[in-house]
Amino acid sequence: MKILVTGGAGFIGSHITDALIAEGHSVVVLDNLSSGRIENLNPNSHFIQGDIRDIALIDRIFKEHRFEIVNHHAAQMDVRKSVEDPIFDAETNIIGSLNLLEACRKYSVGRFVFASTGGAIYGEQDYFPADENHATRPESPYGVAKCSIELYLHYYLSVHGMQHTIFRYANVYGPRQDPHGEAGVVAIFTNALLAERQCVIFGDGKQTRDYVYIGDVVRAHIEALKKGGESETFNISTGIETDVNSLFSMLSKITTGGKATVQYADARKGEQKRSVCSAAKAEEVLGWRPAVKLEDGLRSTVEYFQKALA
Repeated sequence: MKILVTGGAGFIGSHITDALIAEGHSVVVLDNLSSGRIENLNPNSHFIQGDIRDIALIDRIFKEHRFEIVNHHAAQMDVRKSVEDPIFDAETNIIGSLNLLEACRKYSVGRFVFASTGGAIYGEQDYFPADENHATRPESPYGVAKCSIELYLHYYLSVHGMQHTIFRYANVYGPRQDPHGEAGVVAIFTNALLAERQCVIFGDGKQTRDYVYIGDVVRAHIEALKKGGESETFNISTGIETDVNSLFSMLSKITTGGKATVQYADARKGEQKRSVCSAAKAEEVLGWRPAVKLEDGLRSTVEYFQKALA
């Protein structure tokens, strides 16, 4: 199939592009390289440098390539930046996504795969782990934007018949994650520890997250592509809570034998205290379940950063 991957030079998008090409699909990557990297690009993809906010560019690309599927990962990814500048966040994550959806409608694209969020969309949870039926009460503009596009996708399905797959990611980590541009705590800690810089934990470190390895995320995309079917929303998660203090301890043990120390700073606005999601629906419908244990995934991530810094 002919597939467009937006953000395909980024952390998650580049891994998905690799897997789609390995499955025999033809992939066009659209990325403005604001956080994506040229070295992440699969050489067998067709790369277009551009921005999803550029309506004329989007129209030209869709007219030329006639995609069957759009896999949408291009986004403003930083929750904290969304709090600081909600207008910029909306311009990218809402208007940019709508540009793609309108192009899909105009050029009859059959399915839209959307990278949503399993943490920020639920807000402070009523129960743990949260399933897909949990109320959505995002507490950051980033989460609000993701929730908005999910609602738009239901509109495009009911009015235009456009099928979709929504993946609500937990905290994805692994090789290629940018410790600067995409603000992933695993990458930030790993990069600092290997450079012998002190790590900083915002708040008391007791806030929890659900960490899912990039290889498991990619498998979910491939399974969903094979299964097809009706429009669905899936948490892609492990159902396991890990607090930031424990995460730091695991990474410190892997990188320094547990000798590293940490500095604490004031908690940041817009961040949740607890976040953990159930992936039972993905297992039931897609036959997907997370396979990589956190410590094993962290070791693979550290090995990647060690090679990158060598």
